[in-house]
Amino acid sequence: MPPQEADDQPPPSLTNRLASCTIQLDVIDATRALTSSDLDSLIELTQRVLAQIPNAGSVRLRVVDDAEMIRAHDRFSGLATTTDVLTFDLAHDQTDFQTKTLDTDLIVCLDEARRQSATRPHTAVHELLLYTIHGVLHCLGYDDHDDDAYARMHTREDELLTNAGIGALFSATNDPNTENES
Repeated sequence: MPPQEADDQPPPSLTNRLASCTIQLDVIDATRALTSSDLDSLIELTQRVLAQIPNAGSVRLRVVDDAEMIRAHDRFSGLATTTDVLTFDLAHDQTDFQTKTLDTDLIVCLDEARRQSATRPHTAVHELLLYTIHGVLHCLGYDDHDDDAYARMHTREDELLTNAGIGALFSATNDPNTENES
């Protein structure tokens, strides 16, 4: 575990809301490994993307390390491996995805984001952002289990990111002409 600025401080936890965003965002860095600048950037960028989504509600995001992700992945999916994001749709009984009120818990893995971003043309914060938007889209009815649904979901991710001024992350990562392809 990296040294902390003060051992008696709780893990960084911020709740922020943009006036234009009707989705409440709560972020906890359980790793305590993100710098305050990176955490602020993740929050600001996520809010910028969420502000484009017409739904209301709340998204709770927990940033974890491999060890915590492995435990969660095993507990909830029966797979004792790490993964990028686990999505928990607590409003799953709502079927009108255009008006659905989000009630979403997301767990994203910083270690996985760091590994992926080391081979891609963007930062770990951007990779965490991509995982977050991916999880939210799952809660809004998007799926990625067949080729057409996969393409629709990732196109929507890149549209939201581009419209938020961040730029396409998924297609940039998976462009066959990109040298950094994993």
